[in-house]
Order: sequence, then structure tokens, then C-alpha cells
Amino acid sequence: MSTRTASVLYDVPGPRARARNLTLGLLGLAGIAGLLWYVISSFADAGQFDPLLWSPFEYTAVQQRFVDGALDTLKAFGLAAIGSLVLGSLLAVGRLSDHFPVRIVSTVVVQFFRAMPLVIMIFALYRAAFGAQPMWALVIGLALYNGAVQAEIIRSGINAVPHGQAEAAYALGLRKTQVMAIVLIPQAVRSMLPAIIGQLVVTLKDTSLGYIITYPELLNQMRLVASNSDGYPYIPVVLVGAPIYIGMCLALDGLARWIESRSRRGASRRSTTAA
Repeated sequence: MSTRTASVLYDVPGPRARARNLTLGLLGLAGIAGLLWYVISSFADAGQFDPLLWSPFEYTAVQQRFVDGALDTLKAFGLAAIGSLVLGSLLAVGRLSDHFPVRIVSTVVVQFFRAMPLVIMIFALYRAAFGAQPMWALVIGLALYNGAVQAEIIRSGINAVPHGQAEAAYALGLRKTQVMAIVLIPQAVRSMLPAIIGQLVVTLKDTSLGYIITYPELLNQMRLVASNSDGYPYIPVVLVGAPIYIGMCLALDGLARWIESRSRRGASRRSTTAA
């Protein structure tokens, strides 16, 4: 096959295929632009872009609501993230245990909380035990659900570590617990860090479910600002609140990239020193 008509992974499209792909791409862009125009026009006809709807953001009390909502969101996320990582590590180790009862119990717990809808879990915890403290209903619900997901991520990462690592550790006289804690889990976390951080981003966004139990996180504060202002400025509130969510997620992603780069540099330095 000629190198001019094929690449390593796929056949290079010919003139007709390129023209067809260009046409489809232009049609797709036109469709997206038309949809955006329709949505913006609908909001404009409803008066959501009226300058008067932006006046509530001039008040310090409204600005403070957004700040408090973001802080409460980060507080719930921090507790839920720590709880999910701890629970996920324990469940992952339990699923890999040599003891059959421990393995079965861990598997049942993981499958149950992965299958349970998060909204139902949070609301049930709120109504059953944490009616006076909605934050803990949100935190525990997020920790249980995301801990079950993190358990599968960590378990797959541990299974991906070459078997020679564990065999060498056993040959040195280490026990199963030491092998898991010192050799396997650190390597698994390093290799699965992008997936773990991705699930933490999901945890951060899921804190918005706290509005159903009146926890004063960012989405609930946005709803209160919109419902208590003249004209119900839902679109301006979304345009102000959404970038805050996006900024927090991007900051978490940036932190993950920094940790990953540092861990890779540390691993390369250790490899060079050992060599």
C-alpha cells in the first residue's frame, strides 16, 4: 500500500472523502450555531438578558452568598473526597483479600453503593438520620457512592501492577499487608491518578445535589438569589455561578497534573539513583 494513500493507523481519505467530511463538518457547525441562536433568542424574548436583572449582583449580601456557597461546596467536597478515598482503598483491598468472607462482603458493598442512585441515598440519609445536619447527609452519601467507584479504580490499578513486583516483595520476606501498603497501592495510585482525579471532579460537581436537602452550597445559594430577586434572573445567576464551578474543577485538575508531574519526577530520580 502506498505511503501517500495510507497512514499507520488508517487509510488517508481521498479528495471525495475530504470534501464529504468538510461538508458534514460545516453542516454540524451550522446546526450547533442554529441551536445556540434559538436558545439565546428564547432567553432574550423572556427578558433574561434585561440589564435590570443584573442589578442584584451589585449588593454585597448577594456577592457574599456566592462566596459562602463556594466555601460550603469546597468544605463538603473536601470531607467527601477524603472519605471516598479512604473507603475506596479499604474496599479495594477487601476485594483483593485472600479471605473469602472479606472478599464477598467488600464486593456486595461496592456493587450496592454503585447501583444506588446518589440522589436517593443523600435524601434517605437526610430524612433518616441527619435532618438537623444536612452537610453530613451530603458528605456521607458522596463518600459512599464515590468510595465504591474509587474502589474499582484502585482495584484495577493494583491488578495492573506487574506480578513480579509482589513476588519480589514476598521474596524479601514482606507480609501480604506490607506488600499491599508499601509496594502495590502506591504504584497503583500513581498509575490510576488521572482516573482518581476524574472521579474527584465528579464528586465536586455532585455536591450540587445538596440543594435537595437545603444544604447551603453554591447551587442552593444561586437558586435563592434567583428566586428572591425581582424578575427571577435565573440566566444571569447561572452565568455568574457556572464559571465558579468550572474554575473549581479546573483548579482541581491543575492540582492533579502538578501532583502527577511531581510523582513522575520523583520516580525518575529514584530510578536514576538506583541505577
